[in-house]
Amino acid sequence: MDAIDRKILTELQANADVSVQELANRVGLSQTPCWKRVQKLEQDGIILKRVALVAPEKIGLGLTVLVSIETGDHSIEWLTKFAAFISAQPEVLDMYRMAGDTDYILRVTVADMAAYDAFYKRLIAAAPLKNVTSRFAMERIKAETAYPLPA
Repeated sequence: MDAIDRKILTELQANADVSVQELANRVGLSQTPCWKRVQKLEQDGIILKRVALVAPEKIGLGLTVLVSIETGDHSIEWLTKFAAFISAQPEVLDMYRMAGDTDYILRVTVADMAAYDAFYKRLIAAAPLKNVTSRFAMERIKAETAYPLPA
């Protein structure tokens, strides 16, 4: 990946709806080479998908919960089953396997406490868990989707 690819990624992370013509102008290429680079970035799995970012509170999803999970079972079978369950839960936006005293962290977005309680009950029924700690976000101060690209 060269400097032009990084410029393309920076521009697309800011606005994926930009036209190929405008993108090409911004990165200093003509349209066809620019489009070919975008296609290559997609084929190489660098660009995963293009999406619209939505304000969760405007669509009734005003509660964000960071859920820390500890498990007593660290087998691949347990992880496979648990990951499949989590992948099927639309409330879970992110799942990370961690190093340290917490095994997994989830970012869950729901309408309210009742919706979180329903999710929590499904979560604890899905697999044996040692500890589940929920932290409720009071305010979103920063939320970025664009990755900083090295020069």
